[in-house]
Amino acid sequence: MYAKVRSLGLFGLNAFSVEVEVETSKGTPSFDIFGLADTVVKEGRERIRSAMRSSGLTFPLARVTVNLAPADAKKSGSVHDLAIFMAMLLISGNIDEDISNSAFIGELALNGDVRPVNGVLPMVLLARKEGFESVFVPAENAYEASVVDGITVYGVENTKDIIKHFNRESVLLPQNKYVIKPEERFDSLDFADVKGQYAAKKALEYAAAGGHNVLMIGSPGSGKSMLAKRIPTILPEMTFEESIETTNIHSISGLVDKHSPLVTKRPFRSPHHTISAAGLAGGGTIPRPGEISLAHNGVLFLDELPEFSRQTLEILRQPLEDGKVTISRAAGTITYPCSFMLIAAMNPCPCGYYGHPTRECICGSKRETYISKISGPLLDRFDIHIEVPPVEFEHINSSEKEESSAKIRERVQAAREIQNKRFRGTGITCNADMTADILPEVCKMTEKATEMLKNVFEKMGLSARAYDRILKVARTIADMDGSEIIDKPHVAQAVQFRSLDRKYWNG
Repeated sequence: MYAKVRSLGLFGLNAFSVEVEVETSKGTPSFDIFGLADTVVKEGRERIRSAMRSSGLTFPLARVTVNLAPADAKKSGSVHDLAIFMAMLLISGNIDEDISNSAFIGELALNGDVRPVNGVLPMVLLARKEGFESVFVPAENAYEASVVDGITVYGVENTKDIIKHFNRESVLLPQNKYVIKPEERFDSLDFADVKGQYAAKKALEYAAAGGHNVLMIGSPGSGKSMLAKRIPTILPEMTFEESIETTNIHSISGLVDKHSPLVTKRPFRSPHHTISAAGLAGGGTIPRPGEISLAHNGVLFLDELPEFSRQTLEILRQPLEDGKVTISRAAGTITYPCSFMLIAAMNPCPCGYYGHPTRECICGSKRETYISKISGPLLDRFDIHIEVPPVEFEHINSSEKEESSAKIRERVQAAREIQNKRFRGTGITCNADMTADILPEVCKMTEKATEMLKNVFEKMGLSARAYDRILKVARTIADMDGSEIIDKPHVAQAVQFRSLDRKYWNG
């Protein structure tokens, strides 16, 4: 006897269709699974046997052969358990419904419970694309799957429920569609808590508006980490497309909140400086997303930047340029998106007091070794350099109320709306993502601005990348100023944000 049931697999972010073929024949009783299946898939044999017994069914006393097609695509994880179980129900005559327009995803427990799996969202998106009418997923994954329109989602808690559903004894109800709730802003963090540091806050406002990378340098206790942790509170709202992209990555990593499955707040990832290169970029036998991909459409904050290993930091260079990271393993090559704002903070020297107005640096020659951990090519990828000076007593002791994140965010959102209109249909979401071919058209300057940028380029010996980044920051400053044309003050401010490397790296 022969039966075929549809399932879905996942390799990185790429979902693919899987046909579960089951055939029984006379011979010595056995249960074999083929189709480039890994150990976890093959271990499903015992889970399926036990689930059938727990459901009051008898496993066929025959030679059972399971093929997962296409045979040349590697199958991993326990996601195909439920589909193989359904094929066994068909072949044993326990159900006789036509299920060819349905896909089945889920891991089985020994007692027949259907356990949740990672990566449900990208798989259900593919199921809709391939024209499936319905998809059966673990009950805990059903709310996440319901984000996808155009396909009926059923949540299954136990194998007994699905048997009763197809035998019309007790029909499963479709999962209610996910409704996007108004975004809840952060309550505990606010820029109103930051005393003073007006120049740094203004620079971060520009960075948030244009999606620019920022390097903050300052002595211990000046407020670098405090400022960085509040950046998400001023970032613009995510579009639905950005939410889906981000949720896909979090889904395959098992980080989706089952009560609020769609990521609507921009991610903020802050890995410790002991993180490995694989932890940052992603890795494993079947590569999983790293911190740079989990920060997609959000912020990656690296505190104490020189404390990260040189190898780990250098991995950032290409992803910062391309907005994606490609990981190659024996099992295949996976590309994950990683378009993020890089925010880094560091002390100017090991003791932290080089250039401090009242305290003397005691590092001596150690400072050069410390600062050289940040290579020139990596430093060149920061659009904005900020010096965060010690906070003065007058500011700390002041009772004057600082500007709130909500007010700053209004200006940021207005600037981002201008960019959304400008780049509609191009796939570009902010000024920082502009490609070199559209810079001349988008970043039109006055004669005075052009002359100033020319003088700066020649005197400072800027690289072509630095030129582009100054131009992008100037475009953002002009957007914040409501100006269509980049003027001399906009260029001057953008150039000022690129001056700290001359102070700290060139003596």
